[in-house]
Amino acid sequence: MGPVSVTALGHAGLRISTSRTTLLLDPWISPTGAFLGSWFPFPDNSHLPGPSLATADLVVVSHEHLDHLDLDFLASLPAQVPIVVPRYPSTIIQRRLRAIGRREVIVLDAWERHWLGPGEWLTVIPEQCPMSHDAAVLVHMGGRTVLHANDARITLAQVRRAMVEVGGEIDVMGVQMSGASWHPVCYEYDTDQMAAISTLKREGKFKAVTRLVRQTKPALVMPYAGPPCFLDERLFEHSPGLHGPGIFPDQAEAAQWLRDHLPLQHTEYLLPGDTVDPTSLLFDRDPFWDDFDLRHSPAARREYLTDYARRRQPWIDRVWEANPVPGPESGLGPAFAEHMRTLGTMSEYFLARLGLTLRFEVSGPAGGVWDVHLEQGRVEVDLEGGEGPAGYVLRMDSRWLAGVVQGRTRWEELLLSLRFSARREPDHYNDYLVGLLKHADLAALRAVEEYERQRDAAATMPLRVDADGRELEVSRFCPHAGEDLAQTGVVVEGNRLRCLGHNFEFDLTTGECLNARCDPITVREPVGSDAVTPASPLS
Repeated sequence: MGPVSVTALGHAGLRISTSRTTLLLDPWISPTGAFLGSWFPFPDNSHLPGPSLATADLVVVSHEHLDHLDLDFLASLPAQVPIVVPRYPSTIIQRRLRAIGRREVIVLDAWERHWLGPGEWLTVIPEQCPMSHDAAVLVHMGGRTVLHANDARITLAQVRRAMVEVGGEIDVMGVQMSGASWHPVCYEYDTDQMAAISTLKREGKFKAVTRLVRQTKPALVMPYAGPPCFLDERLFEHSPGLHGPGIFPDQAEAAQWLRDHLPLQHTEYLLPGDTVDPTSLLFDRDPFWDDFDLRHSPAARREYLTDYARRRQPWIDRVWEANPVPGPESGLGPAFAEHMRTLGTMSEYFLARLGLTLRFEVSGPAGGVWDVHLEQGRVEVDLEGGEGPAGYVLRMDSRWLAGVVQGRTRWEELLLSLRFSARREPDHYNDYLVGLLKHADLAALRAVEEYERQRDAAATMPLRVDADGRELEVSRFCPHAGEDLAQTGVVVEGNRLRCLGHNFEFDLTTGECLNARCDPITVREPVGSDAVTPASPLS
């Protein structure tokens, strides 16, 4: 290996080492899993912990999700090891790190360099829209560059700036191509609907990454950051590779897609412990995996996961023991009502964009059917609910809801745990509901409001598209998260514009969003020659 090496730690974890410095990026190492004991790295990376990790000089954590923010592992590191995190509107990462005794926390602004030595540095690249607190990490060490994209949906413009910052090409680019969502797997769809939505989401993610890689041309691209596997017997069947393609494709599936669509692009995936030299692009494969193949049959995958689940069962049992079913005397209902009233009044801006009844069907002796009415100027909780329509319905065990109400669990952790089921009518995504729940933080909600209020769709150059032979001009940027539709927009079935950033679709007649609560795009006949044309749709 050359002066710098990149080693996979499993999931999105990387170790980048030179003779002087060792960095860990998003290590997810501890055996406890994440999100209420539901997620585990796939494949198992438990053979890795040891001196090569404990002697790290610095750890970078890209965002607060517990498959990246491994609190148990970070608490075990020597006190002098600094933790670098991006600056987000919310300080939840810093607070969680302080709670486990980490005092050496370095908070970086976007593009601010943290120097590691002469000519060596790292920086963070947060997503443009503050609705999502995700960031890529750009590392320049040993004369080589690694772009650790993990869960961040960074734009082509941001990657181009990264290339300017390092003065050349990206040597190694890690990209997330597996889902990290409870939709559609937790929704009450029939088999055909579930398969169709899963295909749409999987291919939308694949196409968005492919576009970015095609125009970036790194020396090596490697898909990672998933998939998770689900070892609790109640969730086991969601695991990748058991029932054909889904929203959790594995590293081999993702790499094959990239090879098929970008045949000139060097694409490889690493298993935990595999190492690549960014200079020579030579690989040192961990012999631990000599008898393992991601392309084994579903039966072999099931056998591997069953054995893995057996090894993790003690930690899964501890999660259930730590979340007992609350009794009828627990006061869960009134506590829930107060929690939701407080949450619902954090942002009038979000409240005005909700306009729905959120129904909870909570099992257990402390449960019931509870309706939360969220609309402009109104937050009401009815603990004798169930009457009338509801925009969203969430069904869950009272033990998991109690964890949220009592402060043990954050809302997004419960949702990502997949330990609930849902339906919605109409079947439209509401980003403001998800944003309110996942942030539950005044500063984060205000940042979204400020970002959205300052956008002026009319002030940007329009985008020209061909809709079944009709030439139209539409807004240049997606009104959801500000994605540049010149890079992420594709026309589907001649009358819809889909943003591959988050799969929001817009009617090319009215401009209305068809599958989510979102402002419309502007659609008009061409009025000048200043419009730009989007990249060609992928096959």
